[in-house]
Amino acid sequence: MAAESVDQDVTARPTQANEGEETNSEPTTSLVEGLLNASRQLLLESSAASNLVSEVLNMTESMVQLNTSDLVVSVSQEPGTAELNGTTETFPLNMTDALGIIDYANSTEGATPGATVNITYNSRGGGVQGGDPGEFGNDAAWILTATFIIFTMQSGFGLLESGAVSMKNETNIMVKNVVDVVLGGFTYWLFGYALSFGKSEWTNPFCGWGDFAINPSESEMGKTYTTFFFQLSFATTATTIVSGAIAERFNFVAYVLFSAVNTVVYCIPAGWIWGDHGFLNKLGVVDIAGSCGVHLCGGASALVAAKMVGPRIGRYDDSEDPLPMGSPTNAILGMFMLWWGWLGFNCGSTFGITDHLWKYAARTAVITLQSSIGGGLAGMSLSWYKNHRLEIADVVNSVLGALVSITAGCALFTSWEALFIGIVGGLIAVLAMPVFDKFHIDDPVGATSVHGLCGIWAMVAIGLFVQEDTLIGFTGGHAGVFRGGGFYLLGVQCLACLCISVWAMCSTFTILFIVNRFVIKIRMSEWEELVGADFAEHGIRRRQIGVSRAVSVLGLQHNGFDYSDIAPQGDNPCHVKVLQRLSSLESRRESTVSKAVAQVTRGNHKNSSLPAFLLNGDATNRSKQTAATDEITPIGAPDALQAWK
Repeated sequence: MAAESVDQDVTARPTQANEGEETNSEPTTSLVEGLLNASRQLLLESSAASNLVSEVLNMTESMVQLNTSDLVVSVSQEPGTAELNGTTETFPLNMTDALGIIDYANSTEGATPGATVNITYNSRGGGVQGGDPGEFGNDAAWILTATFIIFTMQSGFGLLESGAVSMKNETNIMVKNVVDVVLGGFTYWLFGYALSFGKSEWTNPFCGWGDFAINPSESEMGKTYTTFFFQLSFATTATTIVSGAIAERFNFVAYVLFSAVNTVVYCIPAGWIWGDHGFLNKLGVVDIAGSCGVHLCGGASALVAAKMVGPRIGRYDDSEDPLPMGSPTNAILGMFMLWWGWLGFNCGSTFGITDHLWKYAARTAVITLQSSIGGGLAGMSLSWYKNHRLEIADVVNSVLGALVSITAGCALFTSWEALFIGIVGGLIAVLAMPVFDKFHIDDPVGATSVHGLCGIWAMVAIGLFVQEDTLIGFTGGHAGVFRGGGFYLLGVQCLACLCISVWAMCSTFTILFIVNRFVIKIRMSEWEELVGADFAEHGIRRRQIGVSRAVSVLGLQHNGFDYSDIAPQGDNPCHVKVLQRLSSLESRRESTVSKAVAQVTRGNHKNSSLPAFLLNGDATNRSKQTAATDEITPIGAPDALQAWK
């Protein structure tokens, strides 16, 4: 929890004296002074804590009614200081012990109404805790359990992405999710956590510094390892978002390099939002579970990566309609696993269950589910209105878009607000995907709309609807426009979206440009793309599963319905058309794959909106490349025809 404080006034309540007992309206001065002195000594001398507690208890029990209207105890957010009746004292006890003493004093019998205890909390979400860790065991158990659940999201992303692409690429996309955890986890341990939350004299508002290759001492390892483990799950998620947007045509080796380095794209803005040093944190940004820090960051990176690598071969030759899913069942199963993981993602971001945190964890679970329900309702209704049937992609993306939309304020919204935010998020996710297709940005899973645009909506919703949080201080004392808080919080939320979008897009472009220009081409060759990444990069070759044979015998009409508009699942229809045109070429024997594809597709797969040298190297140098590197497998080779079958 990042440092941000808000005072909570707790009013002590009087208790009724037992029947038959007289109440003394004026407690003796000696008893009051003794209580104050004992309390001050308790804060100063932790070694004598047990004896002093007994003394305080004996004195309070002897009082029938205690007038404490002049007693004010204030515990600062800085551990080690306390203020008693205007006098600041330094004490060796941690925050938890001090708050325990104050809580007991609050419940003292006979306390007069009006006696206040000002307790200062600090919290901003994101699975990061500020201040002294205190008794952290119960909170750590909650956080670690939530993180175990979050890691199931990698399986969810893999199943969703493999279901959205053709079957000849589904294993490849699953392997990329493994790479995200292995290499992304290694680099986050090596330098990612240090750049997010490192604490040294070199730490600045832009990034942290210190704790590289993290290995904390015994006294610090509990809190540090818990925070590291939780944030690691966030970092791998941000990278995985990109893999779906560039599926079916991104070179596997290039992706391995990108996945390893992409940690820096996430870890820097994570420090801005949740680190004590971050400039957005100091401004009061609210992003409890990462709509901006994780999802918008990943969505912006996905947009740039999809633009740079270009659309799949033949994707926009005939229309801009979405391609059929390779396995809708996998996609739905992946959605359910993400749904389950999201509950851990959001609830764990409260970073504990002690004190008031369990209340926020409970609210987070309900609000997260409520928003996803709203998004699902919106997506299903829109899909039925457009097509008179439920399109799987619309249902899946509307639920996920709603989950992204509620993530930033999951512990702050009411159930009605969550339902509305989810509905809007679901509509954004479904309606925005065709817009990106209009610009020929080929995103097979809709990462740019689901994670990018819905991440922006999540941040804006906080600036509009959120109430000031008075228990823990998630909002830093601010409220949304519709809650009478003015435009400050909305402005900070929009600034965070702008900063992180620009950072993610620029850093992703830089990484991919360097990899593409100086290391290896980020795009597969035409032959690799047409035969599929599973075959080309993993040696996996599947046979047909028999559906096409069945409909060829039984027909496509049944019970008065025509099913001829349903495309076969599992293959890429654009590639099928390209291969059919290739087979009809008369002068086939001396043609190479690259030249043949150029003849049968309306536009080259490379994006023409950016200079060629930014995408695939200098065009002049490209024309001089040998057939061994870019012009693979002549069509007329003796064994070539068998490879196309």
